[in-house]
Amino acid sequence: MGVFTDNIKPILKRRDILIRLIVINICVFLALVAINITKLFNIDISNIVLDYIAVPARLDILLTRLWTILTYMFVHENFLHLLFNMLMLYWFGQIFLIYFSPKNLGSIYILGGFAGAALFILSFNTIPLFVSMNNAPMIGASASVMAVVFAAAFYRPDQEVGLLFLGRIKIIYIALFIFVLDFIGVSSLNNPGGHVAHIGGALMGYFYAKQYLKGRDITSWFNKIIDSVVNLTKPKPKKKKMKVKYSKRDTDYSYNQSKHNETEEIDRILDKIKASGYTSLSSEEKKQLFDASNK
Repeated sequence: MGVFTDNIKPILKRRDILIRLIVINICVFLALVAINITKLFNIDISNIVLDYIAVPARLDILLTRLWTILTYMFVHENFLHLLFNMLMLYWFGQIFLIYFSPKNLGSIYILGGFAGAALFILSFNTIPLFVSMNNAPMIGASASVMAVVFAAAFYRPDQEVGLLFLGRIKIIYIALFIFVLDFIGVSSLNNPGGHVAHIGGALMGYFYAKQYLKGRDITSWFNKIIDSVVNLTKPKPKKKKMKVKYSKRDTDYSYNQSKHNETEEIDRILDKIKASGYTSLSSEEKKQLFDASNK
């Protein structure tokens, strides 16, 4: 608990959504690693846990685990898979944040994940070859990362980055190269579900960028939902109210006395104007006269 409190919790409290997303993915990965340790004691609960956080293609299972369309995009079993996704998210996330807000980054990450899950579920329930493989669930942040990559690439296609051995290259070429690899991967039957989801995330990022260039932010409705959820979880400050009980007689007397005093003061000011003119009034008297005239 000391490690979490001293190191991880302060990071999660920061407003840097990019770092938050990376930390959440890493924490989930470490949690799964810890769960896998139970195999040493001939207890294997890792598959049970994965069944409840990975998104299934079968509709009958999905309907009982709808939360998985969100949880799957933070789950990795393989370290290299996690490393590659987090590096891509960090590099392209920084470029994304040059042009968009942190809130937009969080929204496009989640919406890209939704798009990837939707295309995965649709494909594995309609394409004959994939239907026979729809017992396998899907995990990984790749669809979400692809959404961020394509949003940045198609919003600013001339943006360049420096790559080892290749020099300066436009990010649009990197995005398209990854897309082609995924397109080829779909037909190779090597993790077709993952490649299909990548394409779904890429299409979401492309659509976001093109709409934003037209002046439309397709994440605005989702941002409002997130704000509503965040506001619900925020503790409302308690206002201390001083309770003072007045009898009706005391209230009426106070009101009449105040009204009488106010009337006398206005009459005095008016008498002063008659005797010496408006310019003789002090700023406070002018304010009192102005306030009375607006009642």
